Amino acid sequence: MSVLLELRHISQRYAAQEIVKSLSLQLEQGEIGCLLGHSGCGKTTVLRCIAGFEPIHDGEILLKQQPISRPNQSVPPHQRQIGMVFQDYALFPHLSVADNIGFGLHQHTAPQRQQRITELLELVGLTAHAQAYPHELSGGQQQRVALARALAPKPQLLLLDEPFSNLDVALRERLGQEVREILKREQMTAILVTHDQHEAFAIADQIGVMQAGQIVQWATPYELYHQPANRFVADFVGKGVFVSGTITGSRCVEIEFGEICRVDLDSRGFAVGSRVEVLLRPDDVVHDDFSPLKAQVVNRAFQGEVFLYTLALASGQQVLATVASHHNHRIGEWIGIKLDLDHLIAFPS
Repeated sequence: MSVLLELRHISQRYAAQEIVKSLSLQLEQGEIGCLLGHSGCGKTTVLRCIAGFEPIHDGEILLKQQPISRPNQSVPPHQRQIGMVFQDYALFPHLSVADNIGFGLHQHTAPQRQQRITELLELVGLTAHAQAYPHELSGGQQQRVALARALAPKPQLLLLDEPFSNLDVALRERLGQEVREILKREQMTAILVTHDQHEAFAIADQIGVMQAGQIVQWATPYELYHQPANRFVADFVGKGVFVSGTITGSRCVEIEFGEICRVDLDSRGFAVGSRVEVLLRPDDVVHDDFSPLKAQVVNRAFQGEVFLYTLALASGQQVLATVASHHNHRIGEWIGIKLDLDHLIAFPS
């Protein structure tokens, strides 16, 4: 695959405030990327720079190896062949679904335009709603119309700015999967901006976790979860608790659960005797009635097929555990637990 989009050390600022700081990334043809982070981290500003709505003050942005943004030099947004799906969908209320989708196809002949509209109606599952108006659709249907309209002219790159923020949580997760399937069927390269890691995980091939205008880790969802680059990423992505430990060997650490020896600890190069904090995910802590190690249930959240238990060890240290929901333990009850670690994540204390 070839690199379609490249950002080389771009910076953007308002007056004296630097919003984006020497940020770099590459996105290959057909890949879906995501910028993930808290409000104010600069992720939407990066998207607007790619679209051409904001200038950059340093660095450059290239599309298919051609520069589209440099300081004091910028290709206008309408010439970039970049599509965008906005937070509020921005549909035309007086146009039908079909006419909204075909809005950007004025350069096509009437038969070409109709063929593309028909293709996209089928692609997003709205053929039966072709003559409906936006106010007659659900939020999820409106979102799919906005996506189809952005895809209609076959842009080189699609940008999605918090596209699910107006939808409820259950619908977000389902639509995330649908949007990924639609983009993959169209072989579309795209970048999503979101603060919701569930959306990011559902849609993206590569995710850039942002903090204070910089990407602190660019990786697959799996790598972010199991191999976070630093404490910020480990804390931000997924649920988990840090527990104190001491390095006892080149690949071993002692925590309250006992000594854990893992090959993947060696890469961090800790000295024996170093104090560290070990990240335990809820799926690392396993319910086991026969384990000699006991923990007390201090909180629980029923999530359908599982409970998310908050458990207190004898020292008072709390950990999280995901347990099948037929294990219905009351608050205050002591249960047996053990560790089942696939990856050992430790940081200096």
